[in-house]
Amino acid sequence: MDLMSLRALLEQQATALSLNLTDQQIDQLINYLELLIKWNKAYNLTAVRDPSEMVSRHLVDSLSVVPFVRGPRIIDVGSGPGLPGIPLAICLPNVRVVTLDSNGKKTRFQNHVKVTLGLDNLAIINGRAEECDEPAFPEVISRAFASLEDMITWTQQLCADDGVFLAMKGQYPDEELAALPAGFELKESHPLLVPGTDGTRHLLVLGRE
Repeated sequence: MDLMSLRALLEQQATALSLNLTDQQIDQLINYLELLIKWNKAYNLTAVRDPSEMVSRHLVDSLSVVPFVRGPRIIDVGSGPGLPGIPLAICLPNVRVVTLDSNGKKTRFQNHVKVTLGLDNLAIINGRAEECDEPAFPEVISRAFASLEDMITWTQQLCADDGVFLAMKGQYPDEELAALPAGFELKESHPLLVPGTDGTRHLLVLGRE
């Protein structure tokens, strides 16, 4: 697909999510997609190769949680090539977004995106979650990063006492919820309807009891 077709697909699917994106935000998302396609050829940043699949499975999937992000600060743990952090930074300019990943080539890519797109509200950290000493955040988000138990165990120091963990999952993870660490509970669960993708998606909001 050419860029005009990818842009039209993105606009169509964003509209299906009831998101009102500006022309500039659409431009930035497509520019990010262009960079991801280009860098992926050399650095294998994602297993998804088809550009139209990248729109649905990466951009739109990330955007599906926009209505649930409160801010003013959020950290994306295990961000990979910047998902969902970079789309969130583009579409929520008033939220300070921090992305964290231990893979140097992926954070180098993210830094290139930040500079190229001028994302002043985005900060990128190359490191491990359990070693990150940033001040605690009101929101910690992850997308297919780890089990719920591991997510909380590795990142609980990054989440404020009254903060929440936003876990993006596929099928509803009953077994993982049953294995939550002591002192943590499920606060909310939201089914995510992601256009252009098969299977179910869920956003689980976890916090301290």
